[in-house]
Amino acid sequence: MLDGPEELIQRALELGFDDAGIVKLGPEHDWSEELHRFLSLGRHGSMEWLATRATERSNPRHLWPDARSALMVAANYASDHDVFDDISKTEEGYLSVYARRKDYHDVLKKKLRQLAREYADQGHQVKLFVDTAPLMEKPLAMGAGLGWQGKHTNLVSRKFGSWLFLGALLTDATLEPTPPETDHCGSCKACMDICPTKAIPAPYELDAVRCLAYLSIEYKGVIAPEFRGPMGNRIYGCDDCLAICPWNKFAVTSHGERGELRGLHLRDLARLDDPGFRSLFAGTPIKRTGRDAFVRNVLIAIANAGLLEAWPEVEALCDDDNGVVRAHAVACLKVLDPSKARAKFALMTTGEQDVRVLEEINR
Repeated sequence: MLDGPEELIQRALELGFDDAGIVKLGPEHDWSEELHRFLSLGRHGSMEWLATRATERSNPRHLWPDARSALMVAANYASDHDVFDDISKTEEGYLSVYARRKDYHDVLKKKLRQLAREYADQGHQVKLFVDTAPLMEKPLAMGAGLGWQGKHTNLVSRKFGSWLFLGALLTDATLEPTPPETDHCGSCKACMDICPTKAIPAPYELDAVRCLAYLSIEYKGVIAPEFRGPMGNRIYGCDDCLAICPWNKFAVTSHGERGELRGLHLRDLARLDDPGFRSLFAGTPIKRTGRDAFVRNVLIAIANAGLLEAWPEVEALCDDDNGVVRAHAVACLKVLDPSKARAKFALMTTGEQDVRVLEEINR
């Protein structure tokens, strides 16, 4: 029987979550001002859904007026591999730690659904969310005592460092809250200093337009030259600000990481067609970025590595069906061998009509 908050939290832990806490929803859980500023500065980039449902996102009771409490849950995804060691291997593609496993949306939702069914059987209304609805999970998790929002804007835990997935179970029940967490960043600004593109303009602020995670996952267009070099071999996401956090000394290695998704050679990844991409990354969150944006990222990494032996793969991608891929193939050839590239471009310009590709040829 889930009679009270302690039993609800305990059941969440029994189902496999690594931490859980409860926050009572009130007027203090309104982030309209902060969200409006973020959107007005254009820091959401092409993520229009952030603006479309901004009112609901700004306050959980705008999303569901009957909500009175939220059970916030967390799942650890820390790796036993060193992030900075991985990104030093320039001929291999770096995939963000969270993505080298089964899609967390599916994993967390399965457990939350079980918990929701059991709690609903007690006569309560419930709604569950895992990063797919306009809900501000991180400040709610701080209110529930799971951690605090660090200067990189991600949740930091004294038990798990910066490596946590979050989920929420909203209910119409008024539950006794767990003590909230407080900020323990102090004067540290390691996450701000290490960001390759200076996407953290001030403590607790993120400019997604400059963030490599946004650019490599959410953004589907031609990536501006100023961000290509800083990408290095980061072909899906970026973990620098998370990995540098000193609170990671308390992190505990998780289970479920797919070892075969580490050490993938850039040349092999450049050969991926859509079926090959879907097969390699089946069941992972990487699949949602799509083959074209992924290969675009691979091309940037090949250029950054100066991987001249990948010329055949890059040259072949100059004839790809996708204009963004062709544009980045052109940019990559110019880096690998400018004089040889000019001869290739002379053949391309007669038939190429995509402005993005022509801009890269003439850049």
